[in-house]
Amino acid sequence: MKAILLSLLSFCTGLFAQEPDTYAYVTLPAETFLARLEADPSIQLVDVRTPKEYAAGKIRDAVNIDVRDSLFTQNATQQLDKARPVAVYCKGGVRSRQAARQLSALGFQVYNLDKGYDSVKP
Repeated sequence: MKAILLSLLSFCTGLFAQEPDTYAYVTLPAETFLARLEADPSIQLVDVRTPKEYAAGKIRDAVNIDVRDSLFTQNATQQLDKARPVAVYCKGGVRSRQAARQLSALGFQVYNLDKGYDSVKP
């Protein structure tokens, strides 16, 4: 019985002892995100949705780099300047967090739009 409890405790400790998210990006609510874009014209705005979603509506001046494309990091590295901040968004916030993690791992300073394009009234 004691061995079973120790095994269970060890298993549970392993589940919760995962390394924290070490990626450095900032998630901002819509109002703050848009204000940051207005205040800093050097920010590169990236819509990480599909080209079809992008064509249906976007935030002004955004470029489209689809995070689900297998060449996302390659495309981002080719199209974006690491010396300038990057702001990312998607429809609801999930894909942009994925993009923010990947871009920050590449050395970009990244702002992520919390709750995505759906939270913005263009």
